[in-house]
Amino acid sequence: MRDRTGESITGREPGARTGLNSETGSSGGAGRSGTDRRSLLKFAGATLALLVSPVGFAAPASLLAVRVWPSPEYTRITLEGASSLRYTHMLVPNPDRLVVDLEGVQLNSVLQSLPSKVLDSDPYIRLIRAGQNRPGVVRVVVELKAPINPQVFTLAPVGNYGHRLVLDLHPTEEHDPLLALIMKDSPLDAAAGDTAQSSSQASTANTRPAPQQRGTARRTEPAVKRLYTVVLDPGHGGEDPGAIGRAGSYEKHVTLSIARRLKRKIDAEPNMRAVLTRDGDYFVPLGQRVARARKVRADLFVSIHADAFVKPEANGSSVYVLSERGATSSAARWLAQKENDADLVGGVNLARQDGHIARTLLDLSQTATINDSLKLGRAMLGEIGGINRLHKRDVEQAGFAVLKAPDIPSVLVETAFISNPQEERRLNDEAYQNKMANALLRGIKRYFQDNPPAGPARVASLG
Repeated sequence: MRDRTGESITGREPGARTGLNSETGSSGGAGRSGTDRRSLLKFAGATLALLVSPVGFAAPASLLAVRVWPSPEYTRITLEGASSLRYTHMLVPNPDRLVVDLEGVQLNSVLQSLPSKVLDSDPYIRLIRAGQNRPGVVRVVVELKAPINPQVFTLAPVGNYGHRLVLDLHPTEEHDPLLALIMKDSPLDAAAGDTAQSSSQASTANTRPAPQQRGTARRTEPAVKRLYTVVLDPGHGGEDPGAIGRAGSYEKHVTLSIARRLKRKIDAEPNMRAVLTRDGDYFVPLGQRVARARKVRADLFVSIHADAFVKPEANGSSVYVLSERGATSSAARWLAQKENDADLVGGVNLARQDGHIARTLLDLSQTATINDSLKLGRAMLGEIGGINRLHKRDVEQAGFAVLKAPDIPSVLVETAFISNPQEERRLNDEAYQNKMANALLRGIKRYFQDNPPAGPARVASLG
């Protein structure tokens, strides 16, 4: 006899002797019929108890939600259950597929909705299908558009999430869109392009000869000696919504919208270029945000957020930088802890963390960088105060993980309180977003005017 998991209840193969007649001897006489009946009743009772006990019967795991988060860098699939999910996975070629077997799971409407979660624009997934492979096992097949390097891991419950199984589909050959965006064809082209962008179309045509003419044509040299690179970091994203306003606004959407506006304004400057750590609704671990800023050799790092508090009356904007010696206030310490918990909510595969990133996040011996960060923060506060009340009139400090680049002045801007109903409306207003982006740009320009970066050009070095 087998229970619902397919394991033999008695530990024997089907057809083996059960031992019911062990007490009757080989003759099996009628005198022992009473003993046989008692033995049978005992066995039946034990079997029934085993079937309904937690040991003998494991209830199927309940799938609560499935989510797919596509991005140019990777696509994440999240399966959320009420209990821990047991799984195996394998890659199958020709055609490329990722196969995941979920053990102790029954096919339900949540799993059947997986195909509808895939967008045509997803760079890695062609189709997802799920079916009952065998009793107690659901098979999820991810049909791929290209070979991938899967990272499969589980996450313990945190916040509003239950047990999660995460499938991160990374390309086998990782590209660097951030660096490619800055460099274009060459450092010279990057600077020329940005200079031309702020001029008329006629000027652009004069300074950017046709590709076939580049070898012989005389290039108009842009008045750029140093192309400044500013990395903009829209807080949260993907699985991590950030703070949620009373009207249902997500911090991750607000921060991305403001960051995109600021990027367009920075890119319009003749000597500046902005790079986003994320340009869509997907999750980027805190350490990776720092690493990307260093990879593009950023001159500044600006992390954009929307504050929240348990009391809706809290309001105003703030600017924070890293602290070597602890937080400057209990509120700053609380906020840093809340923002640092983003990795727990968003979901990080700890086994895949780069050792260099880990060392970077532990490096607090960066006094000079922190002093420059304070200068940037003060310049930004002076400009933000013209469009919104300041929650804190001085730049505060705390141990924000996302600000721990040892060689890049870094600030975290809380644009307003999304937990305040009035400020939530302002954060969703295009006019306010534009004002905030303009204020941040003015602060950045003030900083560069007073503190031009020393050393060789990060991206462009012209004549």
